[in-house]
Amino acid sequence: MIRTPINAVAPATVTVSQATIIMTRSKTFQAYLPNCHRTYSCIHCRAHLANHDELISKSFQGSQGRAYLFNSVVNVGCGLAEERVLLTGLHAVADIYCENCKTTLGWKYEHAFESSQKYKEGKFIIELAHMIKDNGWD
Repeated sequence: MIRTPINAVAPATVTVSQATIIMTRSKTFQAYLPNCHRTYSCIHCRAHLANHDELISKSFQGSQGRAYLFNSVVNVGCGLAEERVLLTGLHAVADIYCENCKTTLGWKYEHAFESSQKYKEGKFIIELAHMIKDNGWD
């Protein structure tokens, strides 16, 4: 997500697909996923990160333990891509961070060098150490 400052005097709300964007004078855009959906949030600042419907797999390993693979995320910034040798081989990945509190959450797969790993390209890893479940997890 691209950070864009807003110079509005009063807060405004805009709905974009499944996320609501709240615009305030003091903050950049922040997406809020609908309350009716099960969501994952940043454990440090509670900014929404992903809808449960975007979860692809719970069987991943991050640098700090277990991690989940998501198709898409919100309120996340992306660093520069670099080549890393991970458990499944060589990948070009970019660290991702919470746009609100700037905590590194995991990474985005930019390129997979092995054909069996191509399904990961454009997907996001978020480590469980940095997220919590919010909304509707009865």
